Amino acid sequence: MWIDTHCHLDAGEFDADRDTVAAAAATAGVTGIVLPAVAVSNFAAVRALAHRHASCVYALGIHPLCTPGAGQADLDALRSEAQASLADPRFVGIGEIGLDFFVPGLDATHQAWIYAEQLKIARELDLPVLLHVRKSQDQVAAQLRRIGVRQGIAHAFNGSAQQARGFIDQGLKLGFGGNLTFSRANQIRRLATELPLDAIVLETDAPDIAPAWLSDDQFGEQHKARNTPAEVAGVARVLSELRELDAAPLAQAMWRNSVAALPRLGAFASTMFPAALPASAPAETIGNQPVSS
Repeated sequence: MWIDTHCHLDAGEFDADRDTVAAAAATAGVTGIVLPAVAVSNFAAVRALAHRHASCVYALGIHPLCTPGAGQADLDALRSEAQASLADPRFVGIGEIGLDFFVPGLDATHQAWIYAEQLKIARELDLPVLLHVRKSQDQVAAQLRRIGVRQGIAHAFNGSAQQARGFIDQGLKLGFGGNLTFSRANQIRRLATELPLDAIVLETDAPDIAPAWLSDDQFGEQHKARNTPAEVAGVARVLSELRELDAAPLAQAMWRNSVAALPRLGAFASTMFPAALPASAPAETIGNQPVSS
C-alpha cells in the first residue's frame, strides 16, 4: 500500500535485526522500499539487499558526505556499475547524490564536481536521481537545470515554497518524512499541505529522521531514536490528516508519484508484485483534491 522512497536498510543500525525490520515494514503495509547507495564500497551491499527482500529496489550513487577521498575512479566505477545494472529490474536510478552545506569541513568545490559528474551519468543513461539537498537546495537545483536532468526526488525536502517550485518545474518530486510529523515544523507541514499532491512522495531516511512518536524530543532536527521503513505508514497518516484525504486515495497518489519519479520502479512492481499495488485512480483528481495546480 505504501512506498518508502528513501531508506538505508543496509546501515549498521540494522545489522542485528535487518530481516525483522523488513518484515515489520511489510506488516505495516509498506509494499515498496527504495535503497540508495552512498559510496562505491556499498554498491554490492544495497544490490544484494534489494534482491534479498521482495519489496526492495536500489539506486547507486556517491553521497556528498562520502565525497572526501572519492575521485575519478569512483565515478568510473559508478558509470560501469550503473550501465551493467540496467539489465537488473530492481535498479531504479542514481543516488544518493547531491550537496551538503550543513556538515562542516567538506570541500564545496569537490562536492560540486562529484555531483555534476554523477548528474551527467544519470543523463547519459536516462536515469532519475535521488538527491541530497541539505542546506543546498538552490545549488542542487541549478546543476539539475544546467545538466538537464528532469526526473527524480529531492529527498528530505526542507526548503522554501520557491525552492520547492524550482524542483517541481524541473520535473522532480519532493520527499517528505519524519520531519513532517512534528507539530511545530510549520514550514514543512504547510508545504506538504499546499503543494500539488502530485509533487509529493513519502520516505523515512531510516535509520535517520525518526518521526515524532519515536523521539524523546518534542521537536528538533536531531532525533536519536532509530527510524525504520515501517514508519512511512505513520508519515502517510500525518499527511492524510493534514490534507484531509482518506488513506486509500493517498496511497494511490503516492505510488503513482513514486513511479513517475522512478519509472523503472513501476516496471518492476507491475511485473513482480502487481497484487500489492493499490488500485488505480483517475489522474485528474485524488479524493476531492486536484493533483496539480
